[in-house]
Amino acid sequence: MRIKILFAILTLATIWNCTDLEEQVLDESLTGTVSEDEVVTSVVAPVYSNLSTLFLHTHLFCLQIISSDEGILPARGGKDWYDGGVFYQLHKHECLPTNAKIKDTWNDLTLMLSRSVSAISTLTPLAEKDAVAKTFLAEVRGMRAYYNMMMLDLWGLAFKKENANELSVILRGNDAVEYIRTELEDVVGDLKTDVGPGRLTQGGAYALLSRLHINAPVWRDPYSKSFDFKAADMDKVIEYTTKVINDYNYALSPEYFACFNNDNHTNKELIFAIDQRPDLSSSHNRMCYWSMSGSFYGNPLFPQGDGTDGGAITQEFYQSWVDAYGSVDPADADCRFFWERLIVPEDSTIAAKDFKLNRGIYRGLQIGLQNAGHMQPFFVDKQGEYLLGPVKDVRRAAADAYVDYLLEVDFTAEGSDYNRGYRVLKYEWSSVSTDGTNKGEHDLVIVRLADMYMLRAEAKLRKGDAAGALADVNFVRASRTARPEVTPPPLFFLNH
Repeated sequence: MRIKILFAILTLATIWNCTDLEEQVLDESLTGTVSEDEVVTSVVAPVYSNLSTLFLHTHLFCLQIISSDEGILPARGGKDWYDGGVFYQLHKHECLPTNAKIKDTWNDLTLMLSRSVSAISTLTPLAEKDAVAKTFLAEVRGMRAYYNMMMLDLWGLAFKKENANELSVILRGNDAVEYIRTELEDVVGDLKTDVGPGRLTQGGAYALLSRLHINAPVWRDPYSKSFDFKAADMDKVIEYTTKVINDYNYALSPEYFACFNNDNHTNKELIFAIDQRPDLSSSHNRMCYWSMSGSFYGNPLFPQGDGTDGGAITQEFYQSWVDAYGSVDPADADCRFFWERLIVPEDSTIAAKDFKLNRGIYRGLQIGLQNAGHMQPFFVDKQGEYLLGPVKDVRRAAADAYVDYLLEVDFTAEGSDYNRGYRVLKYEWSSVSTDGTNKGEHDLVIVRLADMYMLRAEAKLRKGDAAGALADVNFVRASRTARPEVTPPPLFFLNH
């Protein structure tokens, strides 16, 4: 029986993509010996392996963004991205039970909860006598708590189950909050502190506890007309965020966008993230390609690597930036709005090694690589350098159409054209993605140190300490010093 169990879990090891847990090729004939440490590693791998899928642009991300007042995705040109009206339903809050995006996210989370329970069943007896197994058991229980916390946030319930052969107990409201809280508190002391952001660490667990307590008043009674943000919850938020800020080796990044660079795995602002590596099939570049034009290309070495004219920001979200800075263009005032990296030389040519995409919010006429048609080779000069110029929009009917993003975007025929809505490129485009979607290099961020300051500020504000809250917010703003001319200026008050 032991051999059968080992075979089942070892076949899952190939999808492992988490920090410092190196996959080893084991004896598939099963005639050799398999160490307990190898068993532990193989069991834990599946618990993390589906995170990249959960955080796809069309799974959890679109559920949260397209349903908000920040993002919108109309049927481009009346057809592309219609997908049976699922994005319209999300944005209008008129979802049908058949909405595929809700179903996909539900399936992702239930799959990972199931894998967590299976891993816990295997690791529990091993942990009684093995320190490595004890650490991984804590990690898996913590991940189960995280998945249940997302379930509670999205659907108002959590699953309690200790054995794969049992039926889950469905928890709601305060019972669910307390279950998740006790799970995280029970395991945090057994977690590691030095394995990087791609695995759940002590800092990550305390960060999740902070999120739990700040949201607990809503999760306990989601249909209430008002919510009681009790001092006890806010005190815990302050306690745990302060611990993360003071007791671990995290640091705010001087360059805001560096948190989302291809090398962000070593960025000290990241507390918890999805560890992506381009040689893994699960790693993707879709957070970059989704918003950008289908006539936009992210790398001169790969003419197949275009965008897809997906989601855009809403006028309301853009207006919040305008309101914040008045007569000053947000790009000239705040490093989080835009980072100009594509500097066009006088001769409008550039070497492949010097080609860098701008980051942030894209507006107006776009300059980029030139070619004769969709996914055709790029034009180069005699020196082999790539020509830059206004990007023609091959998807729009007009012969002289260019990629010229307009602010106004909605679900009308005019408002859903391919150039409608400002776009966002937050993460760095993968340098090795061959088609714009595959081979992601950047880790997908779940929690950053800046989040801890913001959560602590909210808790302080809810307790009446407006000055303390403002100090935390301004500390983060002042930390973005990589481009001093656009370090966000201090605020003088906080809007409740």
